[in-house]
Amino acid sequence: MGASLLSSTAIFRVLFVVLNTLWLFPELASSAGITRHYKFNIKLQNVTRLCHTKSIVSVNGQFPGPHIIAREGDRVVVKVVNHVQNNVTIHWHGVRQLRSGWADGPAYVTQCPIQTGQTYVYNFTITGQRGTLFWHAHISWLRSTLYGPIIILPKKNVPYPFVKPYKEVPIIFGEWWNADPEAVITQALQNGGGPNVSDAYTINGLPGPLYNCSAQDTFKLKVKPGKTYLLRLINAALNDELFFSIANHTLTVVDVDAIYVKPFKTDTILITPGQTTNLLLKAKPHFPNATFLMAARPYATGRGTFDNSTVAGILHYEPPPKSSPSASSFKNLPLFKPTLPPLNDTSFAANFTGKLRSLANTQFPANVPQKVDQRFFFTVGLGTNPCPQNQTCQGPTNITMFSASVNNVSFVLPTTAILQAHFFQQSKGVYTTDFPTTPIFPFNYTGTPPNNTMVSNGTKVVVLPFNTSVELVLQDTSILGIESHPLHLHGFNFFVVGQGFGNFDSKKDPPKFNLVDPVERNTVGVPSGGWVAIRFLADNPGVWFMHCHLEVHTSWGLKMAWIVMDGKLPNQKLPPPPSDLPKC
Repeated sequence: MGASLLSSTAIFRVLFVVLNTLWLFPELASSAGITRHYKFNIKLQNVTRLCHTKSIVSVNGQFPGPHIIAREGDRVVVKVVNHVQNNVTIHWHGVRQLRSGWADGPAYVTQCPIQTGQTYVYNFTITGQRGTLFWHAHISWLRSTLYGPIIILPKKNVPYPFVKPYKEVPIIFGEWWNADPEAVITQALQNGGGPNVSDAYTINGLPGPLYNCSAQDTFKLKVKPGKTYLLRLINAALNDELFFSIANHTLTVVDVDAIYVKPFKTDTILITPGQTTNLLLKAKPHFPNATFLMAARPYATGRGTFDNSTVAGILHYEPPPKSSPSASSFKNLPLFKPTLPPLNDTSFAANFTGKLRSLANTQFPANVPQKVDQRFFFTVGLGTNPCPQNQTCQGPTNITMFSASVNNVSFVLPTTAILQAHFFQQSKGVYTTDFPTTPIFPFNYTGTPPNNTMVSNGTKVVVLPFNTSVELVLQDTSILGIESHPLHLHGFNFFVVGQGFGNFDSKKDPPKFNLVDPVERNTVGVPSGGWVAIRFLADNPGVWFMHCHLEVHTSWGLKMAWIVMDGKLPNQKLPPPPSDLPKC
């Protein structure tokens, strides 16, 4: 006789166990990815730093905000509920948003803001990415407090292409402002001058021991001798590129902007706002009888004021069993401090970024466009607008206001979302498609600046047919002084095929481009007094913002947008907007 059939009670028990297993460990449900749900309540929260208590806009009362954790291939659904008076949007920085442009988040570009009392559900799938990204508000300067990590793990049972770390640690750089950053930028835009700067930098929301009244607000990383740690670094600061180092320790760069790179060792890294960098930290083999500062301070190239201070955390080792009293009391151990590059060390910046290379192997190929369908040359930099009539301004002169532009066009955000206008073919009065593909008035871009510093203003875009391969050269200008500009492109990764100082030479420089293993990024620093060349394939239909990730430059207009048209096949078209898309 065969075994008897299971009773209905036994079947119920088996199903109960299976369903609970899938609920507790949803990654087991499907190797193709699962759906992960999050809820973001935008609310005010009292936070104290530098002995100063203030009410900040937060997600779920946290500063920094909650972690988004997913695997490559997962669908992420985030319900955002706005309980504050500010209009809000959230951008999932670096997520490619393949055919999900309605979830990208920049205000008045892909969506109207979420107004007080309103809800919007962001819905997207993480495709072909693994590493570290981050989310942040994308309206005015609200990202000063609205930000948090996005941790993308490889697919189940897919290993890292480097040694498996003992532990993974997100480290997110931000800022603390005693003043309200919204009031800071509002005042600057009214008087035409440079905005006031932050009062401190932070590591995971903490200023650290080098600031007044902050010894207790210090990020501390406890490590075990001999273990390897993966540090997931994010620069969420508004306006400053940062050098970072850990005293007496060597770091190995393994990933930038959620793309693996050829590993290389360094004592110091450079990370611009909008960039992420994954580092391997190999702890010393034995308890060192010392503690070590990890510190970050700005790389500053412009003439404007900046927060010239240093944020620090403390790396300390877990003492061995039966350790001496001094080993168990960290206060009695010597503290070593790192040596960071000079504030304006452009040479270090160029050397560091020049070491970054894609893996470019069979498993992780570098699919660099080898042919180019359209070439673009964009100048980026500062300029001026005339001061309003009967007003004295605090710009370069008392009759001018600071402005910023791409190809001398200072971008003006419309009052209707560009993606909505594009999708419903209602562009009239919202945007025009005549953005200049090269500078209208060529000049010696990094030499003696022209006498006329005025910019034009408008909402102009570039339209690309689907699957266009693009080469874009971004050229810094000296109109109001040379300066580094971290440029972020939404909707795409791109390959950094070349960079240099001075003016780009269209005949001499392209033959030197790296088309084999260039680094793949979503944010790149245009060198101070130099240029960078990138290539990308426009295979993602929608409207895609490109802007400087120095927030003051974005506020002044250093931004533009690309429209990528639908392809011919159904899977090459942008779906209609969700029913809860916010209205203006």
